[in-house]
Amino acid sequence: MSDIKTFSQRVRVRVCGLLEEEDSILLLKHNQIGEKGYLWSPPGGGVEFGDNSEETLIREFDEETGLKINIEEFLFVNEYIDDRFHAVELFYSVKRIGGELTLGNDPELAKNRQILEDVRFITYNELKSMDQKTLHNAFSYFDEPRDIFKIKGHINFINI
Repeated sequence: MSDIKTFSQRVRVRVCGLLEEEDSILLLKHNQIGEKGYLWSPPGGGVEFGDNSEETLIREFDEETGLKINIEEFLFVNEYIDDRFHAVELFYSVKRIGGELTLGNDPELAKNRQILEDVRFITYNELKSMDQKTLHNAFSYFDEPRDIFKIKGHINFINI
């Protein structure tokens, strides 16, 4: 059992990286989050005091996926609020420049309390057939999942 309270009951600024390769997007499966008990979400994490968002995203991507990235473009802000979590998320498009894809960990959590379960590229067709309640709420905004790269501005997506 992880300690997801680490992330709850406070406003958290997060960065998220959208990495598209071929006809798919890289997502991480998080246990114990979401209505169905797990959630597929883009790699990223919380910005700590003194760290800028781009440095944070590069570090988080490496920690969670083993991949080295360049940040391509700032896309949008998503504000998510429910009874446990309040996150202001900054989404960037990113490009892989090195590394090997591997499931990493979240250094904010103890090794025996990790919530990351899987990392993989998921095709856009597969995303369309997945239960929306198992996907990050940013994917609820449009019919075509790849359109996530076209979003600009501040968005309040449907909260899970």
